[in-house]
Amino acid sequence: MANLSVAVNLPFKQEVIDSAVDFYNDIESSPLYKMLPANAKEYVKASPHLLEYLHTFPVKIYGLPLFLSELKKDLRTMESPNIIYPVNETTFIHILPDPDDVRNYYIPIEPSFLHSVSLLQPVIETKLIDLIDGFEEDPVSDKERAEVIKKMLANVAVIRPNDVDLAQLTGTRPDQQSITSKMVRFLKTDFTAKANMERVKKKHQIPLTPEGKVILTNEEYRAIEYLLIRDKIDMGVLKPFLSDPYIEDISCDGIGPIFIEHKIFKGLKSVIEFTVSSELDEFVVKIAERIKRPITYRSPIVDATLPDGSRINIVYGTAISRHGSNFSIRKVNEVPLSILNIVESGGMDYLSAAYIWICVEHGMSLFVSGETASGKTTLLNAITTFIPPENKIVTIEDTPELNVPHRNWIREVALAKGKGEGTGGSAAGGEVTMFDLLKAALRQRPNQILVGEIRGVEGAVAFGAMQTGHPVMSTFHAASVEKLIQRLCGDPINIPKTYVDNLNLVIIMSTVKRPDGQLVRRMISCNELVGFNPETQGFTFIEMFSWEPITDTFIWSGKGSSYLLENKIATLLGMPENKKSEIYLEVEKRAKILERLHQAGYTKFWDLFTMITKIKRQGLLKIGS
Repeated sequence: MANLSVAVNLPFKQEVIDSAVDFYNDIESSPLYKMLPANAKEYVKASPHLLEYLHTFPVKIYGLPLFLSELKKDLRTMESPNIIYPVNETTFIHILPDPDDVRNYYIPIEPSFLHSVSLLQPVIETKLIDLIDGFEEDPVSDKERAEVIKKMLANVAVIRPNDVDLAQLTGTRPDQQSITSKMVRFLKTDFTAKANMERVKKKHQIPLTPEGKVILTNEEYRAIEYLLIRDKIDMGVLKPFLSDPYIEDISCDGIGPIFIEHKIFKGLKSVIEFTVSSELDEFVVKIAERIKRPITYRSPIVDATLPDGSRINIVYGTAISRHGSNFSIRKVNEVPLSILNIVESGGMDYLSAAYIWICVEHGMSLFVSGETASGKTTLLNAITTFIPPENKIVTIEDTPELNVPHRNWIREVALAKGKGEGTGGSAAGGEVTMFDLLKAALRQRPNQILVGEIRGVEGAVAFGAMQTGHPVMSTFHAASVEKLIQRLCGDPINIPKTYVDNLNLVIIMSTVKRPDGQLVRRMISCNELVGFNPETQGFTFIEMFSWEPITDTFIWSGKGSSYLLENKIATLLGMPENKKSEIYLEVEKRAKILERLHQAGYTKFWDLFTMITKIKRQGLLKIGS
């Protein structure tokens, strides 16, 4: 990543730091430290830059922030949050209210946050470039690259001991010593112009040891080390956002601040913002290079995946994005949410989850449908724990998001045109579409096929697979069963109407507003597709479960009238006609199993899959057991 100068627009006037406080060697001498709660003291001992930030924060106006190790859902109702929480070992987030806006402030506190090392960093990097040719290590992983950077920095820089006079290290007069923070405030640190850099270097000599190492204070050294790793290996200024597990979406609309959607505090605005269009252009170009999807004026739009699995969309240049280049990132959870996590959040209940469990286990094809950001992929991921553990699964996506717990899993990703070289495509960079992958999947004898999203001609192959007995599970953009059928039968998918009933189940997801005004994700309905009537040209479907908005509960409206349970699954299991109604007892039994697993703490994705596998081995999932 490039060394870009983005603005940090703090919403408060910084307090003057007491020069007598040594944040890195004598923390306990700070009066503010003594005021901190026990957990905050532990944080600042490990990360002294956090205490330094607190000294600049106007505590008299806002009060001392509340320090939390994790954020609970009940914080959503807090009107004026003043909260600090960690996202990793070195970075903290400060949520601060804005009384004049519906979006509160999101302030990342990094080791480099208060230290302008822009004057020192170019000198360090020049020395690193001179050093790198003779460096023998050949790192492969990002972790190894970070270690190499640390070693190289130690070869070109040294931390000045507190009890050693700078003149002793450099042999210079005091007036030739390091740039002061006061000087930094008045200097324009834009080193894209080499002449500007040379002028500053002449005016303010960088202190060096006789061996030529740059002499730094402890805080300067840590700040530069952090910035080198952040900008050269990680995703630059996006690192704190991508490290935050509570963020769902990150967006930059052009010149201005970075906006985020937070799981707890909803819409927030960052104090980090781009102020120069050319620097924003350079930033998105570097992101595209980092993910090996180059972007140009001729090809200005990129949909891709970041190294952590998050989805990113980039639009480059002011020709089509008038406020400047923009990007949007949809973060993914490192560990997918389980069906019990969704139940816990109110997204569905145990009965509807148990019903879906039985349908998936017995090979029913289903679509999870809804508008953008309604939780479709999250639910589809969660449902995969219900697929029998012995099954072979093939997933097909254009951007990898699905996460399947099964070991016998083939994961295939479509290849954009021009990206084929070295990845199995033609030397010219052949295109491999989802349509191609879906056709190939039919030859791989899968028990289930999962498609990231049906939206084009691959839909015809998916329904062909259903006709030949391959259960297909996918996501789809439609807000109702009627709209879903209209889209399936229209351009560009063009499924014949007589094929549509090969799809057994349609789950409609939506982001809805509760009576208290809070936006939540809910399963609006779960519907069985029964068939197509050629006389009326209409489709018959049964609503099995529906969401009741007033009580925020789910109603099993289809109990006793399920076509899938009675006519397909019960028949498949060889149940006699007079006992088919017992299949509903199985739904209730599995709902109780899920509830007990939840109470026992098996809510995590992998833990739940392991427990369901054990329960199946014990024979407890047999109908009538």
